[in-house]
Amino acid sequence: MEVELTVDGKNIEINHFVTEILAAMTGSSVETLHGVEEDWKEMTVKLKRSKTAHQSEL
Repeated sequence: MEVELTVDGKNIEINHFVTEILAAMTGSSVETLHGVEEDWKEMTVKLKRSKTAHQSEL
């Protein structure tokens, strides 16, 4: 499986282990959702840190 990681517009190189972990976690989680076909071809997940969450981590 091919996985690309971009953080704040910067492409981040990821190793085989991280690729496998991200693919397994994301793919298997999303596949359980109603409306997602078992034979999906491509998926995009976009995460944005909320200001509230970011401030509570400081």
